[in-house]
Amino acid sequence: AARIIQNMDPTADPCKDFYQYACGGWLNRHVIPETSSRYSIFDILRDELEIILKGVLETSDRQDREAFQKAKILYKSCMNESLIEQRDSLPLLEALMMVGDWPVASADWNKTKEPNWSMEEKLSIMNSRFNKRVLIDMFVWNDDRDSSRHIIYIDQPSLGMPSRDYYFNGGNYQKVREAYLQFMITIAKMIREDKNMSKDDSFVQEEMAKVMELETEIAN
Repeated sequence: AARIIQNMDPTADPCKDFYQYACGGWLNRHVIPETSSRYSIFDILRDELEIILKGVLETSDRQDREAFQKAKILYKSCMNESLIEQRDSLPLLEALMMVGDWPVASADWNKTKEPNWSMEEKLSIMNSRFNKRVLIDMFVWNDDRDSSRHIIYIDQPSLGMPSRDYYFNGGNYQKVREAYLQFMITIAKMIREDKNMSKDDSFVQEEMAKVMELETEIAN
C-alpha cells in the first residue's frame, strides 16, 4: 500500500488528470534511461535480477547440479571474448558440417554430400542440437485435453523474418527484405572466403535469391 501511495500524486485532481494522479509519484522519481525506450517496475526488476544472476553465474561451479554447471559454462563462453575472436568462424563452420554443409559454400556439394543427405535426419539435428526449427516445428507440451500428461505437438515454425508481411508488403517491409537478402549474401561470401573458396559473387547472389524465393513461398 505504501508503494502504491508513493507512486501516486495525491495533489493532482483525478477528475482532471487521472494519469498524473495515479502515476505522478513514479514519474517524478524515475527517468527513462537513454538506452531504453520504456521504463517500468518490470524493467527495474529485470535489471535487479540480472545483477543477481551475474553474481550467481560467476561463483564456483563445484558441487553444483548439472543444470547449474551448464548455465555457468554458457555464461563463461559468452564472456570469453578473446577466445571468441580467436576461434573466429570455426564454430559456424563446424555447425555447418554437422548439418550436412551448405551448397552455396561448398565446391562439390552435389557429388560428396547429396547422395547421403537425409532431410529428416538433418531436421532432427537442427532441432535437438541447435534448437532451430526448419520447415516443421515439433515440441513436447501439456496436452490441452488432459493436463496430467504431455504430448508431441507438430506445428509450423517461425519464418526468418518476424512475419509474412515482410515478404510481400512494400515500404519499410521492402527495405528490410532487401537488407535481409543482402545479409544472406554477405554471410555466404564470408564463409566461402574462410573456406578459401573463390569469391564468385554472381553464383552466391543467384543461390541466395533462390533461398529467398523458397522462404517467400513458405511464407505464402
